[in-house]
Amino acid sequence: MQRLIDAALELMSNPDAGDLTVQNVAERAGLSLRAFYHHFPSKDDLLLAVFEEAIQTTARSLDQEVAASADPLDRLRIFTTEYYRTCRTGRTQHSDQRLPGRNLGQFAYQLLFDHPQEAAHAFAPLVSSLRRLLDDAAAAGAIRSGRDHEQVAGIVLQSIMFNGFATTITGSTTDDHAGRGDLFWELLAHGLAGEVGSDRP
Repeated sequence: MQRLIDAALELMSNPDAGDLTVQNVAERAGLSLRAFYHHFPSKDDLLLAVFEEAIQTTARSLDQEVAASADPLDRLRIFTTEYYRTCRTGRTQHSDQRLPGRNLGQFAYQLLFDHPQEAAHAFAPLVSSLRRLLDDAAAAGAIRSGRDHEQVAGIVLQSIMFNGFATTITGSTTDDHAGRGDLFWELLAHGLAGEVGSDRP
């Protein structure tokens, strides 16, 4: 099963590796079609497994990144900007594995619309990590309390992913991942009417 997942990841992250078909995945994994269907009833089932592994890899990397700071608000900033950068580049800070980037983003959108329960299960590690950071920040008085942090985490993650995997609606194609991530964080933390120069949302 892991060989098939790794083969799919390689095909999705390398534009020169060939199309993502069941046949190509099986061949790259050195397995037969029969072996493929023994583990995955369809290509979509394989893509779901690939997606879940990519989310877990991303969540572990983000947890390591935020651990470098003790400040609750700064930990939120690190999570937000690093997840944005990961979506844009297809790479995490703590893994050599290249994530399938926009190809997986397209599958994520399809999953969210067509299979919301499967999507919720797949995103659980990221939602859980961000929810804990929001809880800690609220407890420290760094953000306003009284919100449903499960819902907030979902909104934030979807917003980052949508903007990270695509150009902006204005047509901007800048590769300034850090700058765009910082802008996203500024809007998230302070909104459009926040106090200029304020360090707290």
